[in-house]
Amino acid sequence: MLKSLLAGIFLMGFGLAVASPAHADEWSKKYSVSGKPSIRVETDDGDIEISPGAANEVNARVVTSGMKISSSDVHVIESQQGDHIELLVKTPKHWLTFSMGHHSVRVQIQVPPQSDLDIRSGDGNVKSGPVAGHIQIDTGDGNIDSNGLHGDLHLHTGDGHVQGNDFDGNLSADSGDGYITVRGRFDVLYLKSGDGNIEAEVQSGSKIASGWNLHTGDGHINMKLPDGFSAELDAHTGDGHISLDFPVTVSGSISESRIHGKINGGGGMLAITSGDGSIRIEKL
Repeated sequence: MLKSLLAGIFLMGFGLAVASPAHADEWSKKYSVSGKPSIRVETDDGDIEISPGAANEVNARVVTSGMKISSSDVHVIESQQGDHIELLVKTPKHWLTFSMGHHSVRVQIQVPPQSDLDIRSGDGNVKSGPVAGHIQIDTGDGNIDSNGLHGDLHLHTGDGHVQGNDFDGNLSADSGDGYITVRGRFDVLYLKSGDGNIEAEVQSGSKIASGWNLHTGDGHINMKLPDGFSAELDAHTGDGHISLDFPVTVSGSISESRIHGKINGGGGMLAITSGDGSIRIEKL
């Protein structure tokens, strides 16, 4: 008993306090909307989950573990102006514990199936279900996993992977240090990884409305295209080889590491580059 008391006094002498047991807390609110809403969600340290719900309402929920929700702890700042909703979840900068307990923040947002989204996390993962609109997802240090996003789509992570299925529309996805795996019907496709592999499955009905670009600094690129897909192909790898399942009408010279030519008579530009990896283009 005396030993424990002395240990506590010693820790407090250095400005530290033994943490109290983990505290769970929850905040929630429902918003009514009449048209296609625009929704902005931002947290500096937490995961964000997006799911489709009713057409005329938005449901927001913040769940914490190890932290309370209050103006001095995890602070929820929200507002609504017509069909525009903003939700900001801030974690305290001074927060410090001396324990091995689990602490987390999770933001859950249920939105109409047709919604414009601006989703940002400084340090967390983002998961999303089927939503159509102008959608931007940005995380500084986390993964992006999505299913069924349609519309004008912009996905960015500074240090994590991007993966998803059933995309439809224009997709721009980039990762500073992670792999990218996507599947869907595309009009515009831009995929970039600083240090990871890229896997792209392009479904029937896709077309190059403007130039497509796939690039990785250090990884391989595998791309599957539907039969009959047409493009002007420019593929290059610094330290790898290129393999094709499609016949290509070559323009100029050809080598294992550089091909420029037409797929199925040519079309929009399809540029594929890898600094240090192989490139494979195959049929679905």
